[in-house]
Amino acid sequence: MQASYRVGWVWAALALAALPGARAGDWPGFHGTADLAGYSGEHFPTSAVRRWVFKTGGPVQSSPAMVGGLVIVGSDDGQVYALGRQTGTVAWSYKAGSAVESSPLVAGGVVYVGTEAGNLLALDATNGQRRWSYKAAGKIAGSPNLVTVAGRALVLVGSYDTYLHAVDASTGTGVWTVAAGGYVNGTPAVSGGRIVFGGCDGQLRVVAAADGKIVSELAAGSYIPGSPACDAERAYTGQVGDALLAMRLADGAEVWRADAKDAAMFGTPALAPHRVVVGARDMRVHCFNRDDGAPVWQFTTRGEVDSSPIVVKDTVVFGSDDGSVYAVTLADGRQVWSYEIGQPVKSSPAFADGLLVIGADDGGVYAFGAAEKASARQPKR
Repeated sequence: MQASYRVGWVWAALALAALPGARAGDWPGFHGTADLAGYSGEHFPTSAVRRWVFKTGGPVQSSPAMVGGLVIVGSDDGQVYALGRQTGTVAWSYKAGSAVESSPLVAGGVVYVGTEAGNLLALDATNGQRRWSYKAAGKIAGSPNLVTVAGRALVLVGSYDTYLHAVDASTGTGVWTVAAGGYVNGTPAVSGGRIVFGGCDGQLRVVAAADGKIVSELAAGSYIPGSPACDAERAYTGQVGDALLAMRLADGAEVWRADAKDAAMFGTPALAPHRVVVGARDMRVHCFNRDDGAPVWQFTTRGEVDSSPIVVKDTVVFGSDDGSVYAVTLADGRQVWSYEIGQPVKSSPAFADGLLVIGADDGGVYAFGAAEKASARQPKR
């Protein structure tokens, strides 16, 4: 088992490098890497203070991306914003025409993001100008992901039209689709040329990147509203039937299932060496042993946790519907930092170069960093 963990972390590094334009110090899309592991090897500054806040015109459920000097995020006000990473001031914005709950993916100088109206947009990362738009027949709530097949980059995105779509990254032309029996609400994960996604039909599917053919699938037992996180051998996903499960990628076999009473899981698990962490609607974050699913600890908030946690080396960071952002120790779930925003935090954190960025239902995009770098600048919409 130790060997498989090492392979998984090697793949996590390769997944980041495989995104064109990504570099160390970037967080180019939802949960950081193509396998959606949600892991950073940096240290979290437990003395963090608010560096800046930018106010949009609607709730921010979108999870930010950080590439180069920009933070890019969507808002329910129907716009995509590019903000200066250090200042929070607007570099550009794009009117998408409908709410943007989807989290952006930035790759090769292009921002890919979905909209409530079902449009997958490709925007120039330097100025926000639209390069192309692809139309799905239903809402796009999850983040796009990217895979390269025979030198051709494909953008992957799920939709409420019950399909996973693969779209040519250069032209916006549809290449293939995979039918699911219900909404595809989450983000597809990519691991070793395989694409893994769940749906509201309760199936966790593995498909071949080349043609979208289903390789294996597992009945999860209930709806899968979130996204899977993968290593080289397994996919891990929560579902609304109060369970987290691990599936073997090679054949779709269930490896283990961890039951947690009244813990419907709408977010995406985060993977750390030997641990998997996920939020739930029982107002807790749950940590399990990654090998066998044995429970390790729980941390209780005052609201549901739809925000997908990330692991910053030895610290777990997440938001809660109680209006706060939390950091707790990976070892035992002990709180080491929190910040009260006052409105639900469904967005998931992004972390790079010592900066934590997250959105909230009050319309704010919040950035936190070490105390000595605090700034009085408070940019407004």
